[in-house]
Amino acid sequence: MKFRTTVLLIIFSFSLVMLWERWVSFNRVDSVSISQKNQTLNEKNKGFEDNKLEKNEEIPRAINLKRNLITEIDSSSKPKRKEQNFQLNNNKLKVSVNSVGGKIDYSEFLSESKLEEEEKDSVVLFDNSQSRQYEAQTGIIDLNQENRILPNHTSQFTKNLAKSNSKYLVLENETNSVKLTKIYDLVDDSFVVKVQHQIENKSDEPIDIGIYLQLLRDSGDPAGGSSFYHTYTGPVVYSEEAKFQKVPFDDIKDNKTEHVKIADSGWIGIIQHYYVSAWILRNQFEREIYTRELRNNLFTVGTIQSLKSLKPSETAVHESILYVGPQYQETLKKLAPGLDLVVDYGILTVIAKPIFWLLEKLHSFIGNWGWAIVALTIIIKLIFYPLTAASYKSMAKMKNVTPKIMQIREQNKDDKLKMNQAMMDLYKKEKINPLGGCLPILIQIPVFIALYWVLLASVEIKDAPWIFWIRDLSAPDPFFILPLIMAVTMFIQMRLNPTPPDPLQAKIMMFMPVVFSIFFFFFPAGLVLYWLVNNIVSIAQQWSIMRQLNVKV
Repeated sequence: MKFRTTVLLIIFSFSLVMLWERWVSFNRVDSVSISQKNQTLNEKNKGFEDNKLEKNEEIPRAINLKRNLITEIDSSSKPKRKEQNFQLNNNKLKVSVNSVGGKIDYSEFLSESKLEEEEKDSVVLFDNSQSRQYEAQTGIIDLNQENRILPNHTSQFTKNLAKSNSKYLVLENETNSVKLTKIYDLVDDSFVVKVQHQIENKSDEPIDIGIYLQLLRDSGDPAGGSSFYHTYTGPVVYSEEAKFQKVPFDDIKDNKTEHVKIADSGWIGIIQHYYVSAWILRNQFEREIYTRELRNNLFTVGTIQSLKSLKPSETAVHESILYVGPQYQETLKKLAPGLDLVVDYGILTVIAKPIFWLLEKLHSFIGNWGWAIVALTIIIKLIFYPLTAASYKSMAKMKNVTPKIMQIREQNKDDKLKMNQAMMDLYKKEKINPLGGCLPILIQIPVFIALYWVLLASVEIKDAPWIFWIRDLSAPDPFFILPLIMAVTMFIQMRLNPTPPDPLQAKIMMFMPVVFSIFFFFFPAGLVLYWLVNNIVSIAQQWSIMRQLNVKV
């Protein structure tokens, strides 16, 4: 009995630690809202402005595919450019394209909140403010003449007024007899920007052109994040050969990157909790993938492709897609292979994926994420009922013999060996396995942890209401009602279970509902709802089994 209780305590403590660690790491605002944009994180990001690149240093290096080397490009002679911002917007996304480089340095999600009756701050991902530098950049380079400057993301572009509108933008630049036309097409009802590059050789000689697409970001955490715990924020790379790879900022800084360098498929991106930006190439030609630190606290992840050698007066066209938006899994699957892997469910992804699939199907049928969680919990409890029943039957038998166990402990308190032998004889006589209730619990723990990650990592549940006061299942219960009800159900469960013979263990077990309820004050309401429904169903199942076995309830 003591060993069994100890095992339960270890399982409980381990689960509690994992839950707390994961929630603290997730419990943050992962984007800068409009209302926060002007409230800069001066103390946290002190000195950030000193690390920002001057406009003439934003492309200090380029990759030479032919030699697979990183070589310096001298752009110090470039004059300071006058900036203009061109807006593109649809019903979901607004982006700002800068005339300097044609880079996208601002993005705002217009329909992120599902609470139509409430005004919520829009979410900003790309930004070029005092507290954040996060941009999508492109340009071209001469692969043979390293010092020859061609139109890049520091060049001054001009808007073609005749061809542009609110969702379609055409920018042009000609440098050293090479004309680059950038065309941005914001797709309706989506977070996708189609980007086309048209390169025309106006010189008298052939040119080997390389085109690069990159994302630039500082290494700071998303606004509101803890300084002690972190979700992963940083570059990611995907290829058919190496699959999904994270490239932490620290690894880039220390030159310890191990991501794939050459591939003929895949995409590059930067992720943070709930959101992702990614460059997706429309072709399957070879490309080089690179990550680098430009200056302290400023990093890029990018890809570069060699276009065919352009003869004089010849034009080449390059197609790509920029996604900047929430990590909606179905949307990401359709855009590119492996893009849905940016939703990080941890080591239990193989379990979490089908759980999310079922949860999404339930939501499509019920129409409410809260009730979908309730239905999912009941389904999981029904699936595990045979194991649960075995556990409860074992607990019921233990509850019946608890008085005898207490008597044995009292009679043999000075002889541990004799006491243990007497207890084993009792278990054998009553046909009780002291660990009979532990194995079913152990089997169910991975499912619970996987469901926990699903509820925390899935942006689909963000801002989703349930009933009455629960207006956001991804946020804590504002009035602590669910955690308090859950504490009551845990206390009832403790009363149904056999009392540990060790007084200290008994006190610890009785104190657990209080500890758990305090922790769950800060957990998302969706997770508390799952646990509450799980407890209620468990109580009903355990009570029914105990009645069948004539155990005093």
